[in-house]
Amino acid sequence: MLRPRRLLFRSPVLSRREARYLVMIRGARSIGQGALAVDFALYLHALHWTAPQIGALFMVALLVSALGALIIGPLSDNRGRKRFLIGYEIVQVAASLLALASSSPLALIVAAIAGGFGHGLNGGAGPFAPVELAWLSTTAEAKDRAALYSINTAAGFSGMALGSVLASLPHFFAMILSGATSYRPLFVLVLISALVGLILLARLPEPTRETESDTDQGESHSVTRTENRKLLQLLGVNALNGLGIGLLGPMMAYWFAIRFHHGPLSIGPVMGLALVVTAATSLMVGRLTHRFGVMRSILTMRYLGLVVLVLLPLMPTFGMAACLYILRSALNRGTVGARQALNIGIVRAHRRGLAASLSNASTQVPRALGPVVAGLLYHAGFLTLPFFIAGGFQAAYLVAYGRLFADHPAAPAS
Repeated sequence: MLRPRRLLFRSPVLSRREARYLVMIRGARSIGQGALAVDFALYLHALHWTAPQIGALFMVALLVSALGALIIGPLSDNRGRKRFLIGYEIVQVAASLLALASSSPLALIVAAIAGGFGHGLNGGAGPFAPVELAWLSTTAEAKDRAALYSINTAAGFSGMALGSVLASLPHFFAMILSGATSYRPLFVLVLISALVGLILLARLPEPTRETESDTDQGESHSVTRTENRKLLQLLGVNALNGLGIGLLGPMMAYWFAIRFHHGPLSIGPVMGLALVVTAATSLMVGRLTHRFGVMRSILTMRYLGLVVLVLLPLMPTFGMAACLYILRSALNRGTVGARQALNIGIVRAHRRGLAASLSNASTQVPRALGPVVAGLLYHAGFLTLPFFIAGGFQAAYLVAYGRLFADHPAAPAS
């Protein structure tokens, strides 16, 4: 786990302090997220929430996050990035304190929606993630952006890996804390992560606001129309991706628990190892994009991941399913940084908050439907069907994505 982290900060794309600090903030934030990605659904299960109730909470939280991103991202294009990220970390402090103080349904609903608990955001800032991505884009040239974003996601995966291992702690806390209370100390990780983020953000200056002074008015209108057409295409393909992701991601720990009757002591390390491998893969993809191009690197890995996805629910043992889960995570999520770089490169600098917001929302809104559908199917005893439905959406996404964005400037090999 230390190896990916050691590689992160040697890259020349992290030569600017802003880039280093933003990557460090993501890494710190992801530790708490990683623990709750494993344990939050299990915590609710221990509090006797049903699968449909857990899925419904995730759905509402994802919808709120997506709608918030639509507002916050474009606002940050005009009003600065730093203040919004500081606001996010303050919300995280409040949400973690609320969850630490009470396990009442109302308190957990408010805390989960505000804090994004259990979503597995890979260190992203929830509805404020477009702000962070737009800020990070200003710290590197276009040719280096895929590598930088891959390093950024690798930091998130590394932190989530550590958090996933720490998700085993309730097993030991149970010796001194009764029942579901043994899960509650994990919210301290979210609190500490948010405080670290606030300290690092306080040391960064507000980034200079981007303008479009390099174009005349006529050219600007023409380019804007082209950008808007690409954004609409991105909305459509991302919706397919979101539908597939939502059926699996937030409920994966729950699926392992009900399919193989394992708890956080075994599920946590599996998810942690998956994230370590994914972090290393993300760094590898950042380098592959320079040689083979962004699109070719993305599609090759995602198609392989699709095959693994279909095979995963057919595995008869926990160990076999865990191995395929780790492989699928590396192939699927290892391309996140490259996809973010390609998506945000659709528009000019002064519209990147908008582009990141639309990309985020078009994935998260359909993704929000997935946990409810998966929860209902699991409750009815259909433990393999969500995987096959998700595979169908993923296949449609890959075909459409490859056709629509193959001619993007970032897609060919340099």
